[in-house]
Amino acid sequence: MRMISTAPRALVLLAALWAGPAIAQTGERAEAMAVEVRNRTVPTLCAEDDNVYVTFTSRRVRHFRIEARPPAVIGGIVEDSRAPDFTDCTIKDQPPGPEDKIDRIVLHEDDDSMLVGYRHSEFWRKGNVPLRIGDREEKELHLVQLFVKTAKGPYEYLVLYPLDGYWRARPLPPARLDEVAYGTSFLIGEVQEKERPFVQLESVRYVPKSRSFELTFPGGGLGTLRVIAITDKVAAFDASLQDGVRRRPFAALRSMYVTETNADSSHVAWRRQRARGWEFRPLQDFRGARAGEFWLGRTGFSRHNTSAPDTVLRQFAPE
Repeated sequence: MRMISTAPRALVLLAALWAGPAIAQTGERAEAMAVEVRNRTVPTLCAEDDNVYVTFTSRRVRHFRIEARPPAVIGGIVEDSRAPDFTDCTIKDQPPGPEDKIDRIVLHEDDDSMLVGYRHSEFWRKGNVPLRIGDREEKELHLVQLFVKTAKGPYEYLVLYPLDGYWRARPLPPARLDEVAYGTSFLIGEVQEKERPFVQLESVRYVPKSRSFELTFPGGGLGTLRVIAITDKVAAFDASLQDGVRRRPFAALRSMYVTETNADSSHVAWRRQRARGWEFRPLQDFRGARAGEFWLGRTGFSRHNTSAPDTVLRQFAPE
């Protein structure tokens, strides 16, 4: 992996800090309500371990926005690094072996987009979350990918793992790169824990006209994730939870941090309600805060998932 950065580290840090206010200046300017943010990250030596765990809690929140934005160093990446790194890893959930049979299913396609699902005959997580599009229903899907059609061909920018409610998003790449890496995952809905954090889904319906995923949770709760924008500057989504979440987090971020130079995320920034500026900490020094906007990302190069986007949660609202 070759990377070039002519800016001093201080300038890179300033660029990352600037990303917070710059994000806040796009979209609606209504004052966001504050939510409780907690850092429950644990150490790891494995770059494939989601050890970063940040939760968001509020009984009142019904709507919020999620954004994936290019890292501050995107302009200095000459050669990206997106390959898995299993150094110092002990993987409990092994990927399917050579006997696995994979069905690739085009669930929907139109002039602008394509939705594809994958079904494995052998998969470590068992269960069934039906996915519906119109009158069509597919069962036992393990992965769902949403593509936007570009001049270079279809580009995947959002994935869902229906069996544990994990989402990943990425913006379009800059012109000189074919794609950018995925990094941080997000969860929306009642975040539970059993071996690892997850959100249980009862079923999913995709609505092509609005580019939205309608989520049904156990017990009848409803949620929606809707695509707002997909460009090389941002992949933005509006999330809604009809009944909110009372006793557990309503959202969470999962990511990876081994060292400053081997991380999908290494720093946080947040803006308190009605504050005139942002606060900034290395990830390992952050314990929690009441925040109306929150940023999780990096201030320098990583040898793993070098182009992986930063993630922002903001515009928390009660209705």
